[in-house]
Amino acid sequence: MAARNARSIVATGGAVAIALLLQGVVAAHAQSNAAQPNAPKNWKPARTAEGTPDLQGIWTSATLTRLERPDEFGDRLTLTEEEAYKIEHAESQYVANAAKPTDLSKEQSKCGVNLEFGCGYNNFWIDRGSKVIEINGQKRASLLIDPPNGKLPPMVASRRAELAKTRRGRYDGPEALTLAERCLLSFGSSSGPPMLPVLYNNHYQIVQTKDNVMIQVEMVHDARVVRMGGKHSGVRKWMGDSVGRWDGDTLVVETTNFNEQQSFRGSTPTMKVTERFTRVAPDTIVYRFTVDDPNAFTKPFTGEMPFYLTNEQIYEYACHEGNYALPGILQGGRVNDTAPAAADDDRGE
Repeated sequence: MAARNARSIVATGGAVAIALLLQGVVAAHAQSNAAQPNAPKNWKPARTAEGTPDLQGIWTSATLTRLERPDEFGDRLTLTEEEAYKIEHAESQYVANAAKPTDLSKEQSKCGVNLEFGCGYNNFWIDRGSKVIEINGQKRASLLIDPPNGKLPPMVASRRAELAKTRRGRYDGPEALTLAERCLLSFGSSSGPPMLPVLYNNHYQIVQTKDNVMIQVEMVHDARVVRMGGKHSGVRKWMGDSVGRWDGDTLVVETTNFNEQQSFRGSTPTMKVTERFTRVAPDTIVYRFTVDDPNAFTKPFTGEMPFYLTNEQIYEYACHEGNYALPGILQGGRVNDTAPAAADDDRGE
């Protein structure tokens, strides 16, 4: 990706190279995440010494396709060529504009509102990809394929009320902050399961042995270990307890027993995620997931997307619990705690 290559150049201090690179950001984005070719006729996946399909390598999931389908596409899973072009062209235009030098006189007002767009994570560090996903020749309007409307099913009322109560005490102490804020687990659901793309660091490295499949997650350097065969241990773990098996040429991974601090879109520790990894071409894995959590959602839901083989390396993500942001977040929480009382005093109440 353009941003990944630029970050590598920054480390070597190549200012001239950076300038040339930024001029070609749009072209680089368009080429790096282009639709992959179909598998050659009669193609079969390479196999490990155990005879199972070889899924090893470094893969990227970066895409412009959202988890949930935008309302404008209704129940249509497939985009027209024009609709796909509109999404991709808008992104390329955004990247080109964002690559221009920042005018601090115009951007300074945003610094206190959203660091991502003003003075923190500018677009140089973002790597969203440049294409919508394509599976079986279809350009997709969402990662979700079921329910048919491409939306997450409604949340159970009791779970919604429980989450609302929890959020009120979110800044009471470090243990109440999100796992991402504490640098304990990847942002969004990058580490999974389900493993979903975020704004950057969307690379995974898969390593196989007879007894285990390890998935190294670039975002916050998480490592999932899938035990092949056997039963669930009953121990609640980060990223759950994953057990794998082969269904023909598809790796099926069932994950349960999540740590109670981990949640996906409001899920509970009783969530079960079933993932299917199928290598359909030399450079493509189709990744499908189904989430089943009757204590959180009114019905299960399923999504799928391609992972593309890449020759890019996995970068270290140096995020540490107890980082300097935590005291600031908690101090802001204490200010918010006293704000209503101060407002009452000002009104003479």
